[in-house]
Amino acid sequence: MTADVTERDGGLGPGLRVRGRGALDNASGRYEHTRRSTFDDGWDLPEEARLLRTEVRLETPRSALSWNRSPDLPFDRSVNPYRGCEHGCVYCFARPTHAWLGLSAGLDFETRLVARPGIGAVLAREIGRKSYRVGPVALGTNTDPYQPCEAQHRVMREVLEVLAAWNHPTAITTKGALIERDLDLLAPMAAQGLVRVGISVTTLDPDLSRSLEPRCPLPARRLEVIRRLSDAGVPVRVMVSPVIPGLTDPELEAILAAARSAGAVAASWIMLRLPLEVAPMMEAWLRAKQPGRADKVLARIRDVHGGRAYDPQWGKRMRGQGLWSDLIAQRFDKAIARLGLTVAQPPLRCDLFRPPEAPGDQMSLF
Repeated sequence: MTADVTERDGGLGPGLRVRGRGALDNASGRYEHTRRSTFDDGWDLPEEARLLRTEVRLETPRSALSWNRSPDLPFDRSVNPYRGCEHGCVYCFARPTHAWLGLSAGLDFETRLVARPGIGAVLAREIGRKSYRVGPVALGTNTDPYQPCEAQHRVMREVLEVLAAWNHPTAITTKGALIERDLDLLAPMAAQGLVRVGISVTTLDPDLSRSLEPRCPLPARRLEVIRRLSDAGVPVRVMVSPVIPGLTDPELEAILAAARSAGAVAASWIMLRLPLEVAPMMEAWLRAKQPGRADKVLARIRDVHGGRAYDPQWGKRMRGQGLWSDLIAQRFDKAIARLGLTVAQPPLRCDLFRPPEAPGDQMSLF
């Protein structure tokens, strides 16, 4: 039996089997007035075991484009086909956004998802306004557009079809192998200078990856994605993200070399970010899954964030500060110079943007 009480625990009822998930609990969201706690009610009755499964709710989108003015980001607009992410990366900086839905940043974030079918039509209306000024739109900046439920709901496909039809410059970030499905759209866009893809690789260790990112494709599969996109003419940037100091940073050079061999033409890195609920979640994971390294990693995280688990200041949140941050930056710069990943990529083209031709439209002579 469960009840709402003031004590905070994982909120997991008896008989619930959790398999292949990143978070270790499901603590109530930070905006909730009550906390769930599991306790023994004295009735010695067997509980039926059940597996925690993913649920996807549908949302009718009222808007498609999200705008930002962050000086840390190379884009000012993005589209999010989904809320929550089944990949279940324990370190995901987007987890706290689930609290806005009255849900937990823990297991809810990776099992209670929201898909936004119809967002393509909304996007077409927004970019079709006379007041709209074209600029690269980013996909995958919050949650992954190619997470497993995309295979059924195809919301990312819907968005990409609109962007391709309008010749709209597009930047995609993903860990998902399902992006290969959309090569029929991505390859022609790439040939026109309209799209780039960033593939995130956190570690090359399959066991560590399966624990950190339980429902993501394994590292070798992501390298194969880089290879297949590159072979199709789609420029790929490897994103060593996040770099977890004391845990994954020793692999920095190896990840860059493997990605370069697979066909990546550019590279970037981002320091681990642990906003709000993610900090205690990451600490719990470290103590449970990496007990011998936990203290070292936690100390290193604090070192790169000015003595805290996370420093949200612009200019610092993505790279951290101090000795360890500087050393990682220097290693990265030397590695990409050695591997030939320093060549600047041309900007995505904005001059081709125009409405798609409709049946009955008069063809242009020029």
